[in-house]
Amino acid sequence: MNASPADQRRLLELADLDVRIRQADTARKTPPQAARVQELLAQRQTLSQELSARLAVQDEANAELKRIESDVAVVEARVKRDDERLRTVSNPKDAQGLESELASLARRKNDLEDAELEVMERLEVAGAAVAEQEALIAETNAEGATLSAAAKEHVAEATARLEAATRDRAAVAATVPADLVALYDKLATRSAGAALLRRQTCEGCRMMLSGTDLAALRQLAADAVATCPECGCILVRTEESGL
Repeated sequence: MNASPADQRRLLELADLDVRIRQADTARKTPPQAARVQELLAQRQTLSQELSARLAVQDEANAELKRIESDVAVVEARVKRDDERLRTVSNPKDAQGLESELASLARRKNDLEDAELEVMERLEVAGAAVAEQEALIAETNAEGATLSAAAKEHVAEATARLEAATRDRAAVAATVPADLVALYDKLATRSAGAALLRRQTCEGCRMMLSGTDLAALRQLAADAVATCPECGCILVRTEESGL
């Protein structure tokens, strides 16, 4: 195939734009924050499970405290009733029975109040454990939100670069003969597509050409499309090629 040296040099612009397109597409699909965001999601799930367990302990202590408070209220009501009856009773035997019951109720109330204090202490510890876990979750959520926002910004910027490079590529490709672009696209599936031959070295694969290959290139006309014998990309020859 033949193509003017100017058209061949335009292929270098296509190759550069294709690199930029690939880089932008990769950046768009894999923002650097993605891995950490996934770690935080897993971490939040673990923290949430632990929070559920701690809330269950707190709820159990709350329920136990309410039962004790209910029992205390019952005892106090009976004490009040017995006190009122004791003040009005005239039978010594009945009075002795009421006094005995009041003493029993006093012991019962004392035991309940001791249990109430113990449960309140456990409830305080459980509440602190819940607050600690909620703080960890809030911290995780905050970091996740910050990283997610940064990732969205990164994706948006990469998408903008991708779209700009794609537009530029279409504009450059429109100025190059279609058959040359088709050859470039075919070769680009397995190589750089096109690369500058600089100082007898293909910049597509960074390999220096042998003397035999260089001699063959010197025999070609300026508009002949040459390919690298190592990687197969189109070799764009200039005064820097060392031929």
